[in-house]
Amino acid sequence: MLLTLVCLSLELTGCDRGDPIVLIQLHPTNQDIIYVATNDYIYKTRDGGQTWTNLSQGMSHSRVISMAIDPTYPATVYAGTKGDAVFKSHDGGQRWVSMRSGLDDATISSVVNQFVFDPRDSNHIFLATTMGVFETKNGGENWTKKMEGMKEVLMVVTLGMDPTRTSTLYAGTSGGVYKTVDSAGRWEQVNNGLVPPTMVKTSRALNVTAVVVDPFDSRTVYAATLAGIFKSIDEGKSWNRIGESLPDQMIMAMIHDRARQGVIYVTGRDGVHRTTDGGATWNALNTGLTTTNVRAVAQSERDSNTLYAGTNGSGLYRSRNAGETWEPMPKLNNRPSVH
Repeated sequence: MLLTLVCLSLELTGCDRGDPIVLIQLHPTNQDIIYVATNDYIYKTRDGGQTWTNLSQGMSHSRVISMAIDPTYPATVYAGTKGDAVFKSHDGGQRWVSMRSGLDDATISSVVNQFVFDPRDSNHIFLATTMGVFETKNGGENWTKKMEGMKEVLMVVTLGMDPTRTSTLYAGTSGGVYKTVDSAGRWEQVNNGLVPPTMVKTSRALNVTAVVVDPFDSRTVYAATLAGIFKSIDEGKSWNRIGESLPDQMIMAMIHDRARQGVIYVTGRDGVHRTTDGGATWNALNTGLTTTNVRAVAQSERDSNTLYAGTNGSGLYRSRNAGETWEPMPKLNNRPSVH
């Protein structure tokens, strides 16, 4: 009886218990347009989350793991999958085209984890996959593998670009962090304080889930892992553990506040936590969340106080006060859109 009442309450507030939110992608200029992906479909809202449309028509039935919106032409959207490489849409997700030329056969059956745009040229994109880093200079028409120097590992989970020197990127991998200063021409291992050299190839290596370069001071880099958070203040030359007070050290997502230096949000099985002092102290921000297993977090580009959290069990939430309180957003529509 109690479970029935809980489920009824969730139904009335608009949460969808059946849809774990694995990613959130916000439109760069229109705050009413949001994309999310579940384990099964991509959804889009054009009215700030009041209604949702299933946009998976025309895609293979592969799980979407990553998405990216072209910052110059926001109607152009990319989707990275588990099992079917990359898809691209020129019309905001209404129609999708497979973009796999140059991707290894093995990559087609692996996972596309993240897209990173060159801010100077939105046709220049880096791709993090479980088979390495790939690059395109023509909007995905062709991809080239860029793994020179990354001999010890294959699986690349995440990429972080230095916003002040866009040729500098950090790769979070199954064996720590690698860095390039020439747009992935060559990578070097920067694991001092992260992973001992003898463990890089072993199951005891540190799996990195997010790498974020401080937008206010590019010497500072944060690495979230499945075993805690690390910080470098010398561009990755050395790392120190932070966030040891967090109740759960398995970090699923991490973002740096775009408006305030030293303010970082992380998510995991124990909800959302925030630091305002560069990682020295942390506070839980879970008021209003029905489920604290949070898999994704995103910050509005127009209003830094507006955050979105995707949960594994009770749908999508929004905060209008920098995470102090959360409100559930209307549930997703499971019926695919017909065009």
